[in-house]
Amino acid sequence: MKQFIGLDVSLKDTFVSVREDGERIWRGKCPSDPKLIAELVRKRAANVERVVFETGPLSVWFYHALRQEGLPAICIDARHAKAALDMARNKTDANDADGLAHLAEVGFYREVRVKSFDSMLTRTLIAARNQLLKATTQMLNQIRGLMKTFGLIVPKGAGRVFEGHVRSLLASNAGLEQILLPVLEAWRGMRARAAELSKQLVASARASEQCQLLSSIPGVGTVTASSFVAAIEDPKNFRKSRSVGAWVGLTTRRYQSGEVDYDGHISRRGDSHLRGLLYEAAVVILTRTTADSALRIWGLKLKEKIGFKRAAVAVARKLAVIMHTMLRTGELFDRSIAAEV
Repeated sequence: MKQFIGLDVSLKDTFVSVREDGERIWRGKCPSDPKLIAELVRKRAANVERVVFETGPLSVWFYHALRQEGLPAICIDARHAKAALDMARNKTDANDADGLAHLAEVGFYREVRVKSFDSMLTRTLIAARNQLLKATTQMLNQIRGLMKTFGLIVPKGAGRVFEGHVRSLLASNAGLEQILLPVLEAWRGMRARAAELSKQLVASARASEQCQLLSSIPGVGTVTASSFVAAIEDPKNFRKSRSVGAWVGLTTRRYQSGEVDYDGHISRRGDSHLRGLLYEAAVVILTRTTADSALRIWGLKLKEKIGFKRAAVAVARKLAVIMHTMLRTGELFDRSIAAEV
């Protein structure tokens, strides 16, 4: 007989439930280590058919590690699983493992595509760079605010210009200088580390043919191109380019019940960071790019009808479709037919 396993994964322990022929035959827990879980599965379920767990912070590691151990690991959508797990009378980790095992047995789940470690490295690089840039900006503003209290107004400027202004102003206040110079040095160090990560990202994008291809679109830079390639991975993951817009959460929600039928706001599902980058690229296309394209002309016409924000969302959705089509065909951005995709 075949066995079906549900894993409720947490940082410390993982609860395991094994079902066979419609009944639970074993339930327990072990440390959250894929190797230990694989040993447990081999001991308790020799003919395992599916090993199901939800998306979460450890899902990428668990999926690839369990696959390397030869187990049929399946990562499912946590939102989909929640609807079934909420039917349990009591919410416990053990009951969640039972529910996941039941889903694995009946096949009622939505499998999630788990990204590769290479894609996650790119996403980690972008996230780390963004955090450093954000912290650098916050510290710069903090220095400006603290100096205003003592009547020291830092003139406009960034980078070395900002640092020079701060040091010259602090020279007149020895007490404040002792306090803020360490903060200024910390700001300078974070700025240097952010620059190093930016160089890594640019070098990685230049070495990628796909990133170079997407960068041919006016308004799409290194960060947007790298994020899109890392998120899509293989263009064959989507049968239709139009599906990418919905996957990234840029299509409208629909509610229909009886005589009620209306479209709402965009779904905002999927990768929020990528969605934000596509929206920023769309804003650049509509406001800053000087080279006209069919996509920009279409967006400007739409802006006159429905307003700037909604037009920018529409351009972002179409931009996602165009970028996927470019990855699939390997062709450069064509300014004359972009809006027809």
